[in-house]
Amino acid sequence: MVSLKPVGRSASVIKYDLLTAMGAYALARDKHEQRLILRFMTLVVARYNWGRDELCVGQVEIARMWDVDTRTVKREMAKLRAMGWLVVRRQGARGRVTEYGLDLDRIKETTRDRWEAVGPDYALRMEGVEVPDKVVPLQVKGSLPPPDLSAGTEWALAQGVLHAEDAASYGSWLRALERVERAGGRLTLRAPTRFHAAYVQTHLWPRVVAACQSVDDTVSDVVLVV
Repeated sequence: MVSLKPVGRSASVIKYDLLTAMGAYALARDKHEQRLILRFMTLVVARYNWGRDELCVGQVEIARMWDVDTRTVKREMAKLRAMGWLVVRRQGARGRVTEYGLDLDRIKETTRDRWEAVGPDYALRMEGVEVPDKVVPLQVKGSLPPPDLSAGTEWALAQGVLHAEDAASYGSWLRALERVERAGGRLTLRAPTRFHAAYVQTHLWPRVVAACQSVDDTVSDVVLVV
């Protein structure tokens, strides 16, 4: 797994992505874990230094922030250390608070199964694949001829519809999709790469589904695989 560090030009995006991962993970857990992670996220947003990987704040201040007593703070911080999300960098002593860091790789590993729930483009970013916010369709030299409809399948006919609607998007993104199988009302298509699939699902998928259903009203579901 690629290790993402919140530094450089994309630092703010990485920070939001990590916080999103924590939040999505928490929402799939029980109320006790949800409260623990909400407290952790609040502490991170308020007091964590992303550039130096440093969380240096006293228990009294944390207790005030969380609206709890210091015994609860000790218990919750111990849970976070046990999860591996919080790491002791320097143990506190008289007149000095404990200094913590975050194990970002552990946080990513723990929350990994919730990435796809946020979206395929988000999951790719968390894997370290750069997904531009705006992708300009590839330019197809010359005029793109209409697709071959001779196969007569629902996908062949849908390709004709998609080409007529927007030849540029069809040539850059949709022409590369291949028909895999039809099982009842479900049509399965395949994209050449994960990035290609993520872009189509994020930006073009409603048009693909609509085109398939417009040529064959028995199509109830369209699935994209890689």
